[in-house]
Amino acid sequence: MIDTQPGWLIFGGVLAILVLASAIGYFMSRRVRGKALDDPSRRVVENLNARIKAWWWMILILAGALRIGPKAVIILFGLISFAALREFLTLTPTRRADHFALLVSFFIVLPSQYGLIWTGWYGFFTIFIPVYVFLLLPAFTILSNDASRNFLERTAETQWGLMIGVYCISHVPALLILTIPNYDSAMLIVFVILVVQSSDVLQYVWGKLFGKHKIAPQVSPSKTVEGFVGGILSATAFGTSLWWITPFRPWQAALFSFLITMTGFLGGLVMSAIKRDRGVKDWGHLIEGHGGMLDRLDSICFAAPIFFHLTRFFFT
Repeated sequence: MIDTQPGWLIFGGVLAILVLASAIGYFMSRRVRGKALDDPSRRVVENLNARIKAWWWMILILAGALRIGPKAVIILFGLISFAALREFLTLTPTRRADHFALLVSFFIVLPSQYGLIWTGWYGFFTIFIPVYVFLLLPAFTILSNDASRNFLERTAETQWGLMIGVYCISHVPALLILTIPNYDSAMLIVFVILVVQSSDVLQYVWGKLFGKHKIAPQVSPSKTVEGFVGGILSATAFGTSLWWITPFRPWQAALFSFLITMTGFLGGLVMSAIKRDRGVKDWGHLIEGHGGMLDRLDSICFAAPIFFHLTRFFFT
């Protein structure tokens, strides 16, 4: 898995960035230590340090799973999907008639989807949820005695939860089943996560520095045109510089980076719109400083399937 020179170099580089960020956070916290607890600058610094601490845990857990092997990565993302699906469905109203369908979603559909990755069954993995589950799951609700009220809305919410929380996220570990000659597919996971997550961070930084024109103020007030352009271009350049850990040439790495940062941005907007519709700021509170699991993976949810299928089509 990461027992290769590119893997260790990337891991070392990420650790160096985290050490630098932790040092900056420490000195910033010392500067605001004497200020009141409700002081805005102190709250910003505390949130920053909470985010850095969470990144340490997330990077170490992912690196540990990659070091152990494919099965550990599949199990890790299976647990991530469980948390993401729970967050999504917690914010959607359900009735007693939905309980059996929810039980099937968590304890049959989710493990089956990851079981298909475990066995490398690509053909069924790609259609299991969007075809079979999409058509059959509503039947479990219809068979109850309380299926008529808001049936379409409730069914659509459960299906959306499965698509986002399970189907889309499962495409990250599914990269392991891609067979590319003389290449460790685990590095594709590293690539897509680094590029998409760096895009989120860089959009935030560019937006804070130069942001003036909001893109979708009613959905995501913090996203600006300046942050979007600066973040996408910076992340694309960063992804291009990582071509050596991929099976791509530099220009191909640039195209893939641009594509997944764009789809990641759109995914963030869509997931923000869902949160606004539900009247909440965050999906949950699982990750300190970041909110819930879906708050950290909203961009990945949209970028991972696109990246997976294009990579499979052109490089396997």
